[in-house]
Amino acid sequence: MKEINFQELEGKSAGFYALLAVSGFFLLLGLYAAYNLEHHGHIISGMNNQIVWGIPHVFAIFLILAASGVLNVASISSVFRKTFYNPLARLSVLLAITLLLGGLTVLVLDLGRPDRLIVAMTTYNFKSIFAWNIILYNGFLLISIIYLWFMMERRMKQYYPTAGLVAFVWRILLTTGTGSIFGFLVAREAYNAAIMAPLFIALSLALGLAVFLLVLLIDCWQTHCSLGEGILQRPKKLLAVFIVAVFYFVLAYHLTNLYITGRHGVEYFILANGGIYTVLFWGGYIFLGTIMPLLLLYHDRFTQSRTSIAAAALLTILGGFSLLYVIIVGGQAYPLDIFPGMEVTSSSFFDGVVNSYTPSVWEILLGIGGVSLFVLLTTLALKILPFLPRSLADSDIEPEFRN
Repeated sequence: MKEINFQELEGKSAGFYALLAVSGFFLLLGLYAAYNLEHHGHIISGMNNQIVWGIPHVFAIFLILAASGVLNVASISSVFRKTFYNPLARLSVLLAITLLLGGLTVLVLDLGRPDRLIVAMTTYNFKSIFAWNIILYNGFLLISIIYLWFMMERRMKQYYPTAGLVAFVWRILLTTGTGSIFGFLVAREAYNAAIMAPLFIALSLALGLAVFLLVLLIDCWQTHCSLGEGILQRPKKLLAVFIVAVFYFVLAYHLTNLYITGRHGVEYFILANGGIYTVLFWGGYIFLGTIMPLLLLYHDRFTQSRTSIAAAALLTILGGFSLLYVIIVGGQAYPLDIFPGMEVTSSSFFDGVVNSYTPSVWEILLGIGGVSLFVLLTTLALKILPFLPRSLADSDIEPEFRN
């Protein structure tokens, strides 16, 4: 492979300034929504005592999973020594940092009392998976910054593979911890499954690569960077593998629940009688997020089109978001079985009632604000520092292509 030359984003086009303006505007709306939620309380949100994690948490976990998964591109380069991915490694780590910052911002601002985070950061209960995740998130951010520094500083090149290995192991732990939040919750029948951890790892890989492909295509279109067809083929095929992997774990999860008699109720709710959750599962995840991307990535009519690759990545993101909404919100909507196997006297306090949830505009704006922060930080970083290769033409990676 030829020596890679990197460049900053020129940042003089109308599209560049429009992107800054739009992302900045929605970020301000997100901050305004956070202010209102803090000032008036969560009573103005759609969340309640039964559904305590709403759409802001879907946005936050989506961004955190994507942050972990997008680092896979850099890991393939440094850990698995596939030099084909070297030109893409810097952008991969940058996206991991900005995605994580966007997700954590949504989580912190949704607390209602963000200042209480100081207590969580200074007083640890190591039996709590939430306490472990604070360590994992902050550690991931620090390790990614060091990893990027070693990658861009010639004097630190000798430590670059070691930093890559640490980042790879840490992001697996991070995604395992995020999935374990739901896997360890025994009170909710839709959670409480060990398979949640590998499911979230596979989902993070699919979401991260989908986000990376979209950003890469947009950046190369804006900068007129030579993007060869060859360099798109491996990530495209890898995305299809990750989509199938997510589907496998989702299938295993639901087949396991269908085998367990005590969980037939929650499975019937999600798969057949859950209203919006059933629609999002079959229409959002299965059709838009699995079948359509695989068709676009594998069918001869679409497989060579960059528009089809971008559409497949976007649909993967929409499908992953739908699946997270079903898992997080749908899992809380199903009634609690407080005394499994026991017959109890019913009361008027939501016994056996499907919990309702309608996201408020404040919650949606807060979630969009996190995405806008990711876009804004990424755009400014690309303008300030050289993250983008000057050329990704096939001729520049031809030696690796012959392997």
